[in-house]
Amino acid sequence: MSSYFSNHSSNSRFLSISNSNTTVAATAAAPPPSSTATTTTAPIPPKSSASQSAGRARSTSKHFSTSVEAHSEARKVVDEEADVVLASVHPLRNTWVFWFQQRTPGNKLISYEEGIKRVASFSSVESFWSLHTHLTPPSHLLPTTDYLLFHAGVARPVWEDPLNITGGKYIVRLRKGVADRIWEALVCAVVGDMFAACRDGEGRPARESWEDEDAEDGADADVEGEGEELPEICGCTISVRQSEDIISLWNRVEHDARVKERIKETLRQVLNLPTSTIMEYKSNSDSMQDNSSFRNSAVDHTPGGAA
Repeated sequence: MSSYFSNHSSNSRFLSISNSNTTVAATAAAPPPSSTATTTTAPIPPKSSASQSAGRARSTSKHFSTSVEAHSEARKVVDEEADVVLASVHPLRNTWVFWFQQRTPGNKLISYEEGIKRVASFSSVESFWSLHTHLTPPSHLLPTTDYLLFHAGVARPVWEDPLNITGGKYIVRLRKGVADRIWEALVCAVVGDMFAACRDGEGRPARESWEDEDAEDGADADVEGEGEELPEICGCTISVRQSEDIISLWNRVEHDARVKERIKETLRQVLNLPTSTIMEYKSNSDSMQDNSSFRNSAVDHTPGGAA
């Protein structure tokens, strides 16, 4: 671990200073070599100085300031550097969370939700890339492994979550070998808010039952980020399987055909998919009924879509 920290060194500057002080003290305590030696060979510091009464030599250090003026100058430099660092951070419109799930092939989880592990959240371009570049690419993941990226307002990336329950997901099945590029493009599109134009006719995000003012259960009070403008897209996932990889794009409102059509066409553009690509859609209510994410999904037939 010492190689990760700049202040871990076998040649400690504190040890050097301690050895130096010991040498000076020994020199001062040694008797003069002869009676003719002058008293200027080992000057004794004035006793009026409390900081020097112990006989310690005072030396300058490049690591520590020894005056109020020097400390003030150092503090000014640190403040200026902090301003530069803060100015270099590019905030995202929303906060996002990476999740992870893995199970042994053939071993079904008793509870899907219990198998999901939160990795980390991020809210800036810099923190996103710092996290994303350290994640194992999908092509190197074992089968039956899932990556999940969801808006911070989604408490758990499951069908029953208040932000997911009225929506559904687009499904694209990929052959092996192309998942890395497609997944990165999808994640960047979601994080970069490239689906922001998928609004209703007045440019507002579609609002549904999860924030119904007449709801008596108060579920929306527990939603993280309440009061902020939530995106049309709840999140996206990639599911690594034995013979294929499956990407999914989750939206909040399943029954709004116009919004769904805009989402589908935007998805086709950002992933550079040919018009012949088969895009399936499955509502989260259907998934809850058959307890499956991808079985019994239907080829999307929204207006203008390719069958």
